[in-house]
Amino acid sequence: MRIGAQLYTVRDFCRSLDDFSLTLKKVADIGYKYVQVSGTCEFEPEWLRDELAKNGLRCVLTHTPPDKILADPKRVAAEHEVFGCKYIGLGWTSFNLSDPTDTPPAFREKFKPAARRIKECGKYFMYHNHDQEFQRYDGRLVLEWLAEDFEPGEMGFTIDTFWVTAGGSDPAMWIERLGGRVPCIHLKDFAYGRKMAVIGEGNINFDRVFECAKDAGTEYMLVEQDDCGGEDPFMCLKRSYEYLVSRGFD
Repeated sequence: MRIGAQLYTVRDFCRSLDDFSLTLKKVADIGYKYVQVSGTCEFEPEWLRDELAKNGLRCVLTHTPPDKILADPKRVAAEHEVFGCKYIGLGWTSFNLSDPTDTPPAFREKFKPAARRIKECGKYFMYHNHDQEFQRYDGRLVLEWLAEDFEPGEMGFTIDTFWVTAGGSDPAMWIERLGGRVPCIHLKDFAYGRKMAVIGEGNINFDRVFECAKDAGTEYMLVEQDDCGGEDPFMCLKRSYEYLVSRGFD
């Protein structure tokens, strides 16, 4: 398994193309070789391809706006092909279950055609969880609905260790349960007070996460820290990187 940086961590430093370019260099200088592109300014796929190459980086996953995915999944897949990225991610769904248009069946009807089209184009649609997927809808967890409503080849899951924990469940168990559908996961530690922490500085049992991820076929473990508690997010990424390297990952 390889480790990478989720650029949402440093989204405030990706508001212009110049800043985005500098951020890619800083991430590469830490030692990361893989990134997820999420929360950045708009860019042309050719620009990202060239900037990644300049810094010795590979983009392995994105979070792409849902309206773009739904409007033209073929074009989204073609753009990802330009910068060599297989995994096309959806970053957020609210699942306000009191709204009939925001339920698991509604999600299935909306996104299943796009997921199938993405598959036909040789890419893989990836769903990223937060804690709302651990609500129950008609007796089952939302995450269970999603796993059953989409075939394994149609949609994978970017399991987020913090948000599974915040939802009251066990991230290692879900990685294990969704084996074969978790090529990318988010590493995010959970500290007392529901705070996000540098990997290894919180309370998640990452030994178990690593073990289950390996068995589940995970390729990339992407470090993300949405909230760095006022610390420099680049330093947080660096400490997480050093922890993971000390555990034998690169």
